[in-house]
Amino acid sequence: MTILAIIVLAIIQGLTEFLPISSSAHLILPSQLLGWQDQGLAFDVAVHVGSLLAVMIYFRKEIGDIVVAWFKSFGSQGASDDSRLGWYILLATIPAGLAAQVFEDLIEQHLRAAIVIAITTIFFGLVLWWADFKAKETKNIYQLNWKSALLIGVAQAVALIPGTSRSGITMTAGLFLGLNKQSAARFSFLLSVPVIGGMGLIKTVQLATGDTAVDWQALTLGAGLSFVAAYACIFLFLKYIERMGMLPFVIYRLILGVGLLAFLLYS
Repeated sequence: MTILAIIVLAIIQGLTEFLPISSSAHLILPSQLLGWQDQGLAFDVAVHVGSLLAVMIYFRKEIGDIVVAWFKSFGSQGASDDSRLGWYILLATIPAGLAAQVFEDLIEQHLRAAIVIAITTIFFGLVLWWADFKAKETKNIYQLNWKSALLIGVAQAVALIPGTSRSGITMTAGLFLGLNKQSAARFSFLLSVPVIGGMGLIKTVQLATGDTAVDWQALTLGAGLSFVAAYACIFLFLKYIERMGMLPFVIYRLILGVGLLAFLLYS
């Protein structure tokens, strides 16, 4: 990989992992549209590790409180708001894990295509707009119940389809279920920890058991840039989301999807 490709792909991963615009789409498109060499498994692991560290450091207090409360819930203290949130995060992770096991080959062989990305980018962008427009925003993150958490988890499983956006569809589901924007975003970001961590672990095992040569300099640079971009993205998104809403991201998705369709039609 060239230095330019490393920088562009790492920043794209860091930014788009947590914005509702689809990281998978933005990582697939450069190689398809620009003819870049596939970044490979090792680089995917590195940039996802960078994103994972960013969300864990940003939410370190919340994650610490949830983990401590979750373990205490097995003792005499019983359940608390934080321990229930921990259970809901675990519950919401299950559908994506099961779907990945069942549909991974189908997705890899048939859905990682520019036309699929264009369609899902537009369609789920419009769904995000509708959720934002109709949102009642009457609940905070601690007012989730297990049914709502499971529905958000099912939505997350749909995000295995490239172009959908994991953060976008989980926030969409949260808004439809009555969460305010801050809570929908926070639950989506916290939900990314087991998802990205599990995916990173699986890819690390695949990497360790394979015979692919590793360019450690490229991986270190990619992970570092992804971390910085992801941390900045989380900070700015949570700071301004109540003020700007989802419309800017909807407009971006529509422009990207229509532009991609036009490119495919006339190329």
